Amino acid sequence: MKSATKSAWRQPSILPGFGLTLGYTLVYLTLIILIPLTALVIRASSLGFADFYAILMDERTLLALRISFGAALIAAMVNVVFGVLVAWVLVRYDFPGRRLLDAIVDLPFALPTAVAGIALAALYANNGWIGALFAPLGIKIAFTPAGIVVALIFIGLPFVVRTVQPVMEELDREVEEAAATLGANRFQTIRMVVLPALTPAILTGFALAFARAVGEYGSVIFIAGNIPYVSEIAPLLIVIRLEEFNYAGATAIAAIMLIISFAMLFLINLLQAWSRRRFTNVR
Repeated sequence: MKSATKSAWRQPSILPGFGLTLGYTLVYLTLIILIPLTALVIRASSLGFADFYAILMDERTLLALRISFGAALIAAMVNVVFGVLVAWVLVRYDFPGRRLLDAIVDLPFALPTAVAGIALAALYANNGWIGALFAPLGIKIAFTPAGIVVALIFIGLPFVVRTVQPVMEELDREVEEAAATLGANRFQTIRMVVLPALTPAILTGFALAFARAVGEYGSVIFIAGNIPYVSEIAPLLIVIRLEEFNYAGATAIAAIMLIISFAMLFLINLLQAWSRRRFTNVR
């Protein structure tokens, strides 16, 4: 019985080295991810429930968390819509400058976040090229929560495009042609044929863009205005607490962000698993 169980774990493989690579993976993830997160949780738990709850219910903390997660959620949803459209244009159409446009999509990956923040603040300020168009209407973008959303859209768009684009390239166009032959209009084809196949990738891109936006700091602080209770993000509040040598408060806010982020990403992963099962059953 033991030999059968042992042999079941040791299936022959074309590529050797499973034990070595698995060990390296576990050690790497432990050193880079698990140990720092565990230290954060242990440090935050040393406060006690009463102190931790007091920091959580502080008005400044609650507003900073609401701005960070609310802006990240809005930016991720906007990026889903326009990221899918950009990927559709890059995959389905051939036009002059397509390769250049495809390269520009990756620009937020390579551009330093501080440079992006300064550029966005200059553009969307009341005297900037774009902000000047909205100023006569009484709309202020830079140094407000709206500016935070703009910065998060900028840094999150490539995650959606690069996640959806490979899946879209593998879609069989004959299926769309068959749907049209059967009488489906363009909207019905997109809704019933294209979107179900893209849903898992769209949810993955949404999760990546949202996770990236929640922790963004460099590009936001230049355009946010950093006004307490108005446009102050949670990562900035953590830095402020560290500068005040309030390490307990900083770790508590970080732990709160970790818990909320984990819960939301867990929910998104459940939606991804459900969409994959549904698409597999439909197909």
